[in-house]
Amino acid sequence: MKFADLHLHTVFSDGTYTPQELISQSVKNGLSAVAVVDHDTVLGIEPTIKIAKTGNIEVLAGIELSAEYDGLEVHILGYLIDYKREKLIDKLEFLKKNRIERIYKIVERLKNMGIVLEAESVFDIARGGTVGRLHVARAMVKVGLIGSIAEAFRKYIGDKCPAYVCDFRFSPIEAIRLIKEVGGIPVLAHPYILNRDDLILEFVDCGLMGLEVYYPEHTQAMINFYLGLAKKYNLLVTGGSDCHGNAKPQVKLGSVKIPYELVEKLKEAQLKI
Repeated sequence: MKFADLHLHTVFSDGTYTPQELISQSVKNGLSAVAVVDHDTVLGIEPTIKIAKTGNIEVLAGIELSAEYDGLEVHILGYLIDYKREKLIDKLEFLKKNRIERIYKIVERLKNMGIVLEAESVFDIARGGTVGRLHVARAMVKVGLIGSIAEAFRKYIGDKCPAYVCDFRFSPIEAIRLIKEVGGIPVLAHPYILNRDDLILEFVDCGLMGLEVYYPEHTQAMINFYLGLAKKYNLLVTGGSDCHGNAKPQVKLGSVKIPYELVEKLKEAQLKI
């Protein structure tokens, strides 16, 4: 039986795995297919596809778009996208600048709390990749402001924490539409984290096509619940580990595996768009 992990990040966003390391780990874990879904960037897709040919691994072109709804951070996954489409590239350049501005705002909030962190130390860790909160947490650990990444999120930059800044310029509806415009399948990422199941039908009415049902933080009861929603609304089912490499060492690549038949259903649905 073939398996896939459809939620992986690379150094091109906030993961620590290079494309080579990601494919190497995928082979070790017996995966047949993976999806690179870096935050608001597609730069990691092509190098991963090239390297994957030597490991006989199928790579799905994907993305994880960040959006804001009523003060909530919403992540929309896009699978099987045409990642070279000019319209997409232009939008992602806009989001990249938005994310840089967000880091300055987070750093300012930390400063107001008496925690001095230079924005440049965050950008140094990102190394030109899509910069985000995980980079902030890693920078805080590196300069000795906190003891762990988990502490950074728990006390300072996690959702609803004092230094948290949402401030994404996309709405979920815009993200869903963009993904479909570039030939992709829009899927709501880790719905449990969003904690607003009432929004799912609203997103479905605007073109959402799937739910990320299988996820490390989803209990079996949650999995059953979201499987029921997927059936009710005729949605595709996906899943993955959300592996970020050594940045989140407790989450291993391939720790969440889904049957390859779910990948086949994604491909079948794409043909109908």
